[in-house]
Amino acid sequence: MPSLDRRRFLRDAAATTALVSAGGLTASVATPAQAAPSTAAAPGPTARRKGAVSFRWWGTAGWRVDIGDRTVLVDPFLSRIDTGLFTGAFKTDTTLTVRTDVIDPRVDRATTVLVTHTHWDHFMDVPYIAKRTGARVFGTLTAYHLGLAYDVPSTQLSAVKGGEVLDFGDHSVEVVGSLHSRNPSYSVAFPGVRVSPPPQPATIADLPEGDTLGYLLRVDGGPSVYFTGASDVAERNLTGLAPDVAMVAMQNATTTGDYLPRLLAGLDYPKVVVPVHYDNFETALQNPPPVAPTDRTRLNEMIAAVRRISPRSRVLVPEYETAYHF
Repeated sequence: MPSLDRRRFLRDAAATTALVSAGGLTASVATPAQAAPSTAAAPGPTARRKGAVSFRWWGTAGWRVDIGDRTVLVDPFLSRIDTGLFTGAFKTDTTLTVRTDVIDPRVDRATTVLVTHTHWDHFMDVPYIAKRTGARVFGTLTAYHLGLAYDVPSTQLSAVKGGEVLDFGDHSVEVVGSLHSRNPSYSVAFPGVRVSPPPQPATIADLPEGDTLGYLLRVDGGPSVYFTGASDVAERNLTGLAPDVAMVAMQNATTTGDYLPRLLAGLDYPKVVVPVHYDNFETALQNPPPVAPTDRTRLNEMIAAVRRISPRSRVLVPEYETAYHF
């Protein structure tokens, strides 16, 4: 008799009755904070709280996750500045302009920020959010040094490499070593790392990739969800994760071989697959999410591929700021 994988058995049994639901848009934007941002430390591992868990997509690979009275942000990029990337006139010297008018109404609180990598469309709003909310930022050593360059207190910055399991009481976060996607020339945009604090970045080119991570969020009594920030995979690092839900970045080139087959197999074929990083993230955060024509084709191909590779998976194409419950 074949051996029984207990984690997979329990996950599959629970999934037979699981329901993915979406809340209305009108309730999804948080009320702006009226008082000065709190700099108090997040509750420690012994403080366990129960409550509803909601996931709201902020475009690109960005998410807001509310777990009871705590909020976890993943790659929060709300400024959505125009670099010309989607018009064929990409300007690598585009000035980093944090749009506080867009961020403040949506980020009334945050206890934790998880950074997959430090390209501008994943990191540029993070220092402002950290200083506004007092959130602790987890990311690579590059993210740590860039945070210092923005004068984020070192007490709010935690460098991680992959393999760490971080206990927050009512949820945990496992850090997973990953890889950044490559363009049609087999290159990574703005490669490099920061091994010491640089001058404060001024343009998007000042924010290198800085190595890439994935994160597995496990909620007590709730779902386990894997977050990607780029479309490549180190599948050997995924062994045993077996999430219920996977937020999967869409490829923009085919230079990474067997990306989806390796990713989905490594994650043990999640029950729900959510495509992300498919939108035109240089437009306003308004539904329906804008998708470039070539990206629409890629998105349709991705959906078809997931259904072919993992026919038991449900594909959920998210809209902005809609509260999803897994």
